[in-house]
Amino acid sequence: MSVTAASLRKSGRYRIRPNDQPTVLRPGNLKDLQTILNPDSPHELPFRPMGADTAATDCNSSSSGTVIDMTAFNEIVHIDVAAEQVTVQAGVRLGPLSSALAAQGMELDGSHDLVSRTVGGAVAGGCNGPAIGEDHGLFAAQVISMKLVTPTGNLLTVGSGQESLLSVFRLSYGMLGVIYEVTLKVQAIAGFKASHRRCSLAQFSRAIDPLVRANVGMRFLFLPFSDAVYLDLRRFDDSARATANIPWKIKDWGESTVLPHVFKSLNRIIPAPGVRYRLIDELSKLTQGLVSSRLVSNGSTATAQSCGHGAAGSLQYSTWFFPAVDFSLVIQAYKDFCARIREESGFRCDLPTVGYRLSRDRSAVLSPSFDEPMIALRAMSTQKKGWDDFAIDFGDFAKHWGATPVFNQTKEVDLAHAKSVLHTRLEYFRKVRRQIDPERRMMNPFLSQYFL
Repeated sequence: MSVTAASLRKSGRYRIRPNDQPTVLRPGNLKDLQTILNPDSPHELPFRPMGADTAATDCNSSSSGTVIDMTAFNEIVHIDVAAEQVTVQAGVRLGPLSSALAAQGMELDGSHDLVSRTVGGAVAGGCNGPAIGEDHGLFAAQVISMKLVTPTGNLLTVGSGQESLLSVFRLSYGMLGVIYEVTLKVQAIAGFKASHRRCSLAQFSRAIDPLVRANVGMRFLFLPFSDAVYLDLRRFDDSARATANIPWKIKDWGESTVLPHVFKSLNRIIPAPGVRYRLIDELSKLTQGLVSSRLVSNGSTATAQSCGHGAAGSLQYSTWFFPAVDFSLVIQAYKDFCARIREESGFRCDLPTVGYRLSRDRSAVLSPSFDEPMIALRAMSTQKKGWDDFAIDFGDFAKHWGATPVFNQTKEVDLAHAKSVLHTRLEYFRKVRRQIDPERRMMNPFLSQYFL
């Protein structure tokens, strides 16, 4: 920069234009929400709804425009035990909802992770977990009806007799309006037996095909540099109905709070990567051996979800969905991929990679398991330095194996690959979106690259 230019900057005669920042609004009621979205509103476009802000991508943010924080919509409207339904506002979080249902002897119809998320966020974005059986997929599949404010401020209810339309609004990433109330399927609390085992990668690869077909809920943690897989298998069992949630709280506390904080500290105080990562892996194995294998032997969806912290929202993470039919090969290739990336760049994830089975689910047009069962693989790390390059490489790995994204959790998705795995469903959704929001009032730059 020339001396003259530098002097002009300091003189104050010419004001430097600041970087654009979005306005964040927190409506307290439906009238406020409609006023914000009204075409005469003074607020800048685009509008993006936000719940717990746990997305791994820029799905619910924007460099400018208006972010609508829906967390004030936090009322559980009605629990109908006889009809096995619950009606809640979109800002209610999954953990407190599970606790309120449990007090009535009910639970969510399926198990789901990231329980710090809001119901609206879980419906509009990808959310899954270790649900038992072949009939459970995304959280959004539980939606019976929903109420929204459209991009132009009008009220809309989508529900009974509108299954085709409902399938578009499920997993719609806030592009079709702002969800403010949802009615969900629930069920009577059903106890399950939880079995935990450690196995090698070779043993896991041999077991994965039968497990995908079995009537079990499956979650696993993979330590690619220790050749260790920790399996969490859940089977319905009436004798496990009476169960306490304290062991589950300890388990979640160990996995979601203690380990991430300890690893962040180790990354700061131990400069030698070899020493640091050996200690990190040993602590991961010790934690899994203690809090899972010895503490948790039975439970229910109610107890497993009412105590979660859902720490992934505060970490670096990216989730891809791989065809279950190929997963015995995928997981072995993933280990080799992690080793190669560390050798080439020095970066590796310090937290275990988490996996879930996702049954075939056609409840949403953009469902990642619309055509076949999938295995969700979530890479996670406390480290920001090096993460972005790793996410790009992980995306390339996933694309090679035909994995499917969800746009709130999957980093580094290119349009060509999204088209190849979502097929005509992506174009169908885009057409519906253009009809509902032709002026792109709900479309931020991140989503524009896929859905214009």
